[in-house]
Amino acid sequence: MVSPLPFEFTGGNSCLDFANTVDDRGSDHPQERLTEYARLVQWGSEAGVITGQVAERLRRLATAAPGQAAGALRKAIRLRETIFEVFSAVAQRRTIPAQALAALNESARQAAEHAQLVQTNRGVASEWVDPERHLDAMLWPVSRAATELLLGGELDYVRQCASETCAWLFHDQSKNHRRRWCDMKVCGNRDKARRYYERRH
Repeated sequence: MVSPLPFEFTGGNSCLDFANTVDDRGSDHPQERLTEYARLVQWGSEAGVITGQVAERLRRLATAAPGQAAGALRKAIRLRETIFEVFSAVAQRRTIPAQALAALNESARQAAEHAQLVQTNRGVASEWVDPERHLDAMLWPVSRAATELLLGGELDYVRQCASETCAWLFHDQSKNHRRRWCDMKVCGNRDKARRYYERRH
């Protein structure tokens, strides 16, 4: 059954948006958004890490090979949890756990096997090879994005939502770099309402 929870893209980076596919992660009742392989493809298409054409072909491939699609979904969730572990440590200024970094290394290595350099009008670019033939193709650019974020020199701006129950990650691109919430309209307003209630009572 498709989860009714919509995907949101407030992380400022595709790997952080991918980590944020669990709602209320810090609560007693986290809600999974990647409830089936079709939802993983939907996320990849909406995030722009695969094209609509690739997404459609992956759906057909999953229908023909449901066991492999289920395996790709499990792999995706493992990668998501790895990314969350890595960047929540970064946001909290903790040392990244060695096993999480090793898992991300392996994912990045596997992704690199599907990339090639090609000549373009503007020079040389990297492109993915036959993504429509691989059920985990949407994970390749996510792994690359995580690697580039780790190496890009802006880790000081990786944050975790200040809400006690949310725990979503985001790359703070605000002017003064003082953003506290994944989304001011959701967690920010919820916190304001809570503090108002506490003052009145």
